Amino acid sequence: MSCSRTQTLVDVPDCVEKKIRKIQKASAQNPPAEAWQWKVDGKTYYYFNSSCCDQFNYLYDEKCNVVCAPDGGFTGKGDGNCPTFSGTIEKKLVWKDMR
Repeated sequence: MSCSRTQTLVDVPDCVEKKIRKIQKASAQNPPAEAWQWKVDGKTYYYFNSSCCDQFNYLYDEKCNVVCAPDGGFTGKGDGNCPTFSGTIEKKLVWKDMR
């Protein structure tokens, strides 16, 4: 196993890199795995899509604690536990699995 950092498009916390490395060790997802950085209301979050159908896509804080599932699941509407964001969410792609 290499000690080199993961190739991300923006700087991310170590725990986000660890999540990405774990995804890279598993079989490729369909749709391809992605990690996004969300900035809103003065906070930074990280969004990861799920590996397949009817699963939640999770949003994490900067310490990789689960905040909520903004979408996905059987209804596609997430878990209903996300905070109400007052500002516009700025989304940047952090990483995409190109396998």
